[in-house]
Amino acid sequence: MIAETDTRSSSSRPLISIDEILHARPQQPISSTRERGWSGVTVDLHRPYFKCAESYAGLDHHLICYCPSGSARLIQRRAGTVHHGMVKAGASLIMPAGYPSSWEGDSGLSARLRIPTSLIAAAADQLGRHAVPQVEIRNVFEVFDPVIGRLVQTFLAEMEMKPHPCQVLMVDALSIAIAAHLLRRYNTFGVEEPDRVRMLGRLEMARLTAFIEDNLHRSITLEDLAGQVNVSRFHFCRIFKKSTGVTAFSFVEQCRIRRAQVLIVETNLSLAEISLMVGFADQSHLTRRFHFHVGCTPAAYAREHGCRRPARRAATRE
Repeated sequence: MIAETDTRSSSSRPLISIDEILHARPQQPISSTRERGWSGVTVDLHRPYFKCAESYAGLDHHLICYCPSGSARLIQRRAGTVHHGMVKAGASLIMPAGYPSSWEGDSGLSARLRIPTSLIAAAADQLGRHAVPQVEIRNVFEVFDPVIGRLVQTFLAEMEMKPHPCQVLMVDALSIAIAAHLLRRYNTFGVEEPDRVRMLGRLEMARLTAFIEDNLHRSITLEDLAGQVNVSRFHFCRIFKKSTGVTAFSFVEQCRIRRAQVLIVETNLSLAEISLMVGFADQSHLTRRFHFHVGCTPAAYAREHGCRRPARRAATRE
């Protein structure tokens, strides 16, 4: 595995973990992914607060702070540098692991992405030593990065939705995208594109498709899919997209919709029952995604094929 360059200062204070930061800071998040049990990146959303004066030991993880709205004047100190600036909507700051820091001034609404160093190291390891001989994420006091903005906004949108089976796969993909973007744009040593990326073979695609079809009723993660072809989830995302032209998330959802179409035409199951059988959270979730892929609602699709959906079934039977 490719290890990250040690960016710790000479401070003897222990590094603060993703869990410990909740107790180290006086302000608690108003919303967080912590309660969801998601793996990968942890996202905490903090309300604006004013006249802060805080100092912290280095973190054992990388931090991206993104301002979704508003503005605030903030003084940042780390790596022997003092930065005075106005944090505005759309701005991000990137603090690598191991940097003691101090903060003074005001903070607007902020989404804080806490990225394990192991996530970055695993992504670099999959690219290989030729492409990424060394990893050192740069310290950035302020940047307007549209890629970070879009990824954070997608995270925030998922946090507002109720849990559903597809969400685990989507969040995995977002975490991988964050790690890849940090390597691509903010690694001090850069990334060289490898000459060749292998393609999935016919038998591998058949094995993947069979696995998906057998597990449509539950959440399917990137680890699940990558395990079917014996690669890491980072490498899997790249070779799957190159081999099929679509993301793994999109491919799985297309399989769910195709199964729903078959069940609508060939069974008397209610749409609510079909929704759960193909891995959607409920009937409304199925309806939204079905309309997106097929161009009509499940009920309209049933009518077009001469099918009458049964009335809602009783909760109990004799």
